[in-house]
Amino acid sequence: MSARRTTTAAGLLLTASFSAAMVLAFTATADDTGPGSSDGGKAVDKAPAGVKLTTRLPERISVDNKTQGTSLTATVKNEGTKESGSVRLLVVGFDGMQIKGVKGCTALSDSDLPKGSNSAFSCAVGSLGAGASKSYDVDAAFDLKKTGKICLPVQDSAGKKTFWQQGPVPFGTTNPSPNAPATPLLLGTDNKPAAPGGDSSDSSDSSDSNGGNGGSGSRDELPKTGPADQLLPLGAGGTVLITAGAAGLWWTRRRTEPGLGHHGDHGDLG
Repeated sequence: MSARRTTTAAGLLLTASFSAAMVLAFTATADDTGPGSSDGGKAVDKAPAGVKLTTRLPERISVDNKTQGTSLTATVKNEGTKESGSVRLLVVGFDGMQIKGVKGCTALSDSDLPKGSNSAFSCAVGSLGAGASKSYDVDAAFDLKKTGKICLPVQDSAGKKTFWQQGPVPFGTTNPSPNAPATPLLLGTDNKPAAPGGDSSDSSDSSDSNGGNGGSGSRDELPKTGPADQLLPLGAGGTVLITAGAAGLWWTRRRTEPGLGHHGDHGDLG
């Protein structure tokens, strides 16, 4: 094999190896939630001048299939130019999601729960300066046989005005994995529980879950979004690269096999 052909084959092998590494890298980082999301949120009551309050939830959580336990971080931020004044954050669970604890916060009694919710905690945030944020560790349980929602209202300290509310926004999956140790759930995705025959179950639970919209300050159905559609193109692109590399290796071998002559730089296609 000439030096030119050896260099070409080595280059194609390097391309195929790099393509495979890229696919493995994408696969390894697919579970990375990255920055949180404010999807499903909107302003409700008018905030003080120069104050812009928002919240963020992780785009992906994982539920233990045996214990139904999960955890997440809820963040409140003042994206305005002035101090917020004293505010509080509520962390509210609906349907299949039950809030078990929020570090540094107080559980609401059953009589004080927002309409349609099953659990809630109140967090005394205090005053947030311009650009400041505060995060809370949330422990929860998620019944994978049901849909589940979470809601993050940001209110004045007296609870009379709601300056921002994220949710009730669902966590869920359209591809249940009951036999795995854990099931990943995406923010903004309605849960489709596994059932005999592969059909989703508890469909009536999903239709009834709109009672969660009775949470403090909620007036309309909020948008549902999720990153599920972003995962496929990465894997598909890597597959194309590997296929192209394999085709190049085959063509190099074909040009060097005995009996397959070549004419100039075009090769023998006959």
